[in-house]
Amino acid sequence: MSLTPLDLIVAAWVAAWVDRRWGEPPLWLHPVVAMGRYLGALGPWLCARSPVVAGLGGALAWCVGAAACVALAAALSEALAACLRWAGAHGASTWVMGVLTALAGATLGLLLKPLMAWRMLHDEVAAVESALAESLDAGRARLQRLVSRDVSQLDEAQVRESALESLAENLNDSVVAPLFWFALGGLPGAALYRFANTADAMWGYRGRYEWAGKWAAHADDLLSWLPARLTALLLCLAARRGPGLAALRHEAAQTPSPNGGWPMGAMAHLLGVRLSKPGVYVLNAAGGAPQAAHTPRALAWCDAAVRLAWWCLTLSCLIAWAASGPAK
Repeated sequence: MSLTPLDLIVAAWVAAWVDRRWGEPPLWLHPVVAMGRYLGALGPWLCARSPVVAGLGGALAWCVGAAACVALAAALSEALAACLRWAGAHGASTWVMGVLTALAGATLGLLLKPLMAWRMLHDEVAAVESALAESLDAGRARLQRLVSRDVSQLDEAQVRESALESLAENLNDSVVAPLFWFALGGLPGAALYRFANTADAMWGYRGRYEWAGKWAAHADDLLSWLPARLTALLLCLAARRGPGLAALRHEAAQTPSPNGGWPMGAMAHLLGVRLSKPGVYVLNAAGGAPQAAHTPRALAWCDAAVRLAWWCLTLSCLIAWAASGPAK
C-alpha cells in the first residue's frame, strides 16, 4: 500500500488548518530556513568567482540542493507508506487501517505546511496597511519585511502598491504553486518548488548574482509558469469578474518576469488601480492610486482564491483516485 490521492487531500486540508491556526513553525524547524542557509552559505563564494565558474557552480549548487530536498521529502513520504504496508502485512483490520491512513495523511500535511504560507503573507500585507495608518515611516518599515527593494523614498501610494504587488505575486509563490506541485508530485514536488523559489528569491537577481543566479531564475520561471497563470484565474474567479485574457497578456508582458505580471496584472485590473515598480514596469497604467480600502478588498479576494485552490486540489485528487481506484 502506498499513499493515495485521498492521502493528499487529507494532507492539504491539514496543512491549511495548521497554517490558519498557528502559521509558521519555529525557525529551527523550518525547512525553508534551512534552504536559505544552504543558499546563503554558497552565494558569496559563487559571486566572487568568474562568470563561467559562477554560472556552472550556481547550476551545480542548485541541482545538489534540489536533489537533497526532493530525496528527503521522498524518504519521509516513503516512510509513511512503509508504515501502512507493514500494518497491512501484519493483518491490521480495516478499521485500524483507516485510522492509520488518516494519521499518515495528517502527518503528510504537517510536513507540507512549512512549504506553503498563506497566513503569514496575509498578516504581513495587512500589517503594512495598519502601519500606514500610523505614519508613512511606519508603513515603509513594515513593507521592508516584504520586499527587497529600497523603500526609503516611497510615498504612501507607492508603499501600498508594493504591498499589493507582493500579495499578488506571493499568492502564487507561497500558496498556489506549492499546492500545484504537491498535487502533481506529492511532498517531493512541493519541496522541489519551494527550493526553486527560495533560490530564485536569494540568487535570481541581476547585479551581484547575475551569473550565479541564472540557473535558479530560469528554473523558477519554468516551475512557476502554469501556476502563475492559474493564480490569475483564481483571483478572477474569486472576484467573479476579470479583465480578459488579452488584457492579462498585455500586463504580463510589462514585467521582466514571465510569470509575476499575471497575478499582479489581474490584481491591478480587478482593483482598478495602477501598480508599478519605478523604472521597471507599470501595470494598468490608466488606473488610479491604490487607497486604504483596496487592501482589505484584495486580501478578501486572495483568501477566496486560496480556498478555491484547495478545492481544486481536492477535486483533482478525487478524479485521480476515481480513475485509478483505491490502492491495492
